Amino acid sequence: MTAAEPLLYGISNCDTVRRARRELREAGVACRFHDFRKDGLDPDTLDRWLDAVGWEALLNRRGATWRRLPADTRATVDANGARALMLVEPTLIKRPVIEHSGQVSVGWNETTATALGARR
Repeated sequence: MTAAEPLLYGISNCDTVRRARRELREAGVACRFHDFRKDGLDPDTLDRWLDAVGWEALLNRRGATWRRLPADTRATVDANGARALMLVEPTLIKRPVIEHSGQVSVGWNETTATALGARR
């Protein structure tokens, strides 16, 4: 991976991840993709993301995986609990997570797309 090449993390069947990958490809922006459902998630990588953006920004509370958790778990989740949950079930992570030029971003929006050269 070159310094200018983003590393996009997510799951291949996520609509937002597919849109991000498509827009980057159409803009001619090379990026690597890491499917954390298939390829796993290293605890050090998760800790790097947590340090960069915080657990509340990283935890996906809208998805089916979150809704399947017991109500008491959802009601009492904290930083340590969120980290443990995300390691066991990476689909609890908002997607995509993009590492680029030493920065970490979560989600796909106009700002992120423009910063990566997918939009002008």
